[in-house]
Amino acid sequence: MKIIVPMAGRGSRLRPHTLTIPKPLIPIAGKPIVHRLVEDIAGVLNQDIEEIAFIIHESFGKKVEEDLIAIAEKLGSKGTIYYQNEALGTGHAIMCAKESLSGPAVIAYADTLIRADFDLDQNADSVIWVKQVDQPEAFGVVNLNEANQIIELVEKPKEFVSDLAVIGIYYFKDVAVLKNELQYVLDNNIINGGEYQINDGIKQMMAKGMVFVPGEVAEWMDCGNKNVTVETNSRMLGFLHNDGEHLVDYDVKLENSTIIPPCYIGEDVVLINATVGPNVSLGKGCHVSNSSIKNSLVQTHTHIKNANLDNAMIGSHASFDGNFTSISIGDYSVLE
Repeated sequence: MKIIVPMAGRGSRLRPHTLTIPKPLIPIAGKPIVHRLVEDIAGVLNQDIEEIAFIIHESFGKKVEEDLIAIAEKLGSKGTIYYQNEALGTGHAIMCAKESLSGPAVIAYADTLIRADFDLDQNADSVIWVKQVDQPEAFGVVNLNEANQIIELVEKPKEFVSDLAVIGIYYFKDVAVLKNELQYVLDNNIINGGEYQINDGIKQMMAKGMVFVPGEVAEWMDCGNKNVTVETNSRMLGFLHNDGEHLVDYDVKLENSTIIPPCYIGEDVVLINATVGPNVSLGKGCHVSNSSIKNSLVQTHTHIKNANLDNAMIGSHASFDGNFTSISIGDYSVLE
């Protein structure tokens, strides 16, 4: 089994956090989004993962590439890096990794997290993960026949088709078949929305009689912008806490401070006269004093004092004093 992870975009909707780190590497409950994603998929599949191929922009740099390779190796897999330097769509991104497109594989876009538990339908050619949603007109959805097979993909339907939204994770019994169809899409310049789309390859597979079935997930968590990323961090903390995972580093320094679970507290964190939680992630080396923080995500080596924070997202190596009288704020920063 292989996992193919297109992640070429930095994530403009999450600026300024993605100016120095790509969105898939932003930590959720102390672990990068893409790391949690491939772990969750590997857990669902319950199979050995031979290779994890990451499709990135070359500007991400060698440190990011090394981190991604390390993620794959931690799962006992070979890590491979491919480049998509032009934003030409999902189909084009997948084809950037065409040397790895053979055998059974999962394709997963690296801005989403899932909680799921099901067995793959071994009689199907493909599984498309879906989630029941309240407003299907805002999503791409699947249309099912009486045999619970997917017969159509409909993008943002104006009239009701189904309430099962496509979440951007796919399984292919032999991903080489998709590769062949996407090559046809590229060769014949089949473009939708100005880009080469995975859906055009999938539709050609359906037209040739290949069987697609839905794989429904229990939870689908987006990381598209600041508010939903903070919400996803809170939800993930709740799941991990209920699973019994230890989330607070044993060496955290507490002085007259309280941690209200669930929280992730990393290494070398210092809390002085602080109340932290619920639903807070504090990365390695953070220092919090005379503050209250809840429902927030703070990355690494950040100092916070005299603050009362709720629904906050703060990057690494930042300094925030709630009693500020002088301020220097760069591009894309937000104070509300």
